[in-house]
Amino acid sequence: MGGSTLELEPAQANYLRNVLRLKAGAPVLVFNGRDGEWRATLADRGKRALSLALAEQTRVQTAPLDLHYLFAPLKHARLDYMVQKAVEMGASGLQPVLTRHTQVTRVNLERMRANAIEAAEQCGILTLPEIAAPISLEHMLAERKPKRLLIFCDEDAEVKDPLAALAAVRPAAGSAAPPLAVLIGPEGGFAEDERASLLRAPNVVRLALGPRILRADTAAVAALALVDAVLGDWR
Repeated sequence: MGGSTLELEPAQANYLRNVLRLKAGAPVLVFNGRDGEWRATLADRGKRALSLALAEQTRVQTAPLDLHYLFAPLKHARLDYMVQKAVEMGASGLQPVLTRHTQVTRVNLERMRANAIEAAEQCGILTLPEIAAPISLEHMLAERKPKRLLIFCDEDAEVKDPLAALAAVRPAAGSAAPPLAVLIGPEGGFAEDERASLLRAPNVVRLALGPRILRADTAAVAALALVDAVLGDWR
């Protein structure tokens, strides 16, 4: 890729030229989620167009943590925040899940992608998550692969210490993190039959998040941090 030239999309060119105020010849670091990070130089291609001249690779592509984040959709600003934080915490897949008490059923997937890219850019993350269309909880459970450990947050979990609950399924020291999924339900909680369906599923852990009620976007950060620390790539 070194020595090649890439044409920027209009939105990217506008951001670099008019928001960041970069001029032709300015150095930038770029990534595409597949080929690592590269040093490049901006070049003018007319009044509104810009291109990138790629020089050398500065970081090789990193393998993502196999961590899917499943969530009941939220309204715009809080969903934006939650997507950004999930990417920062290493989620490799984002899956909206519709439950009985879900208050928002329509999800702007392009807006989710834009927020995921922004979070990756700001934090120097080289991998971008797969973003899936909304699916019902019933279909998610039917399509789920049992080898992926599903951690669902539940204030009624019998084990109140979240570290203890996760430590009970932690792999041996030195072994790789297992495929993981974290599920955050709606702020109204799971319906009793939904909770029963989750508990009947194989390879499932209930996770309590402390004595206080958390909003869903706060619960996302708390749960992902716990999972990263005990089961994921923070170990």
